[in-house]
Amino acid sequence: MCQLMGVSRSAYYDYVRCTDKGSADSCHLEILGTVRDIAKSSHYSYGSRRIGKALNARGYRVGRWKARNLMQKAGVQVKYRKKYKVTTDSNHKQPVFGNKLNRQFDVARPDQVYVSDVTYI
Repeated sequence: MCQLMGVSRSAYYDYVRCTDKGSADSCHLEILGTVRDIAKSSHYSYGSRRIGKALNARGYRVGRWKARNLMQKAGVQVKYRKKYKVTTDSNHKQPVFGNKLNRQFDVARPDQVYVSDVTYI
């Protein structure tokens, strides 16, 4: 087809790319809106792989890396769930010392009771 018009192949494809840019921009904006909708409906738990699969299911042919770029352009980030960390082990074989103060911190003489705080970071 390029030879019939008397232009080089690259010039023809540059012309086609530039003339289709208007429809490509509207399609791009539509995909960005779809990415935002998918992310919102998933409570921002979908990554680029699942967003890509959801876009493919809706008829947009995108790969994982295109989905990743679309997520970046749409301002969508995944909210990761924080892992639960156990801080107390009640089932241990260590001796448990009794509470001798029973929250009576007022004493008659000095140097009778010492109190400390054990805080884990």
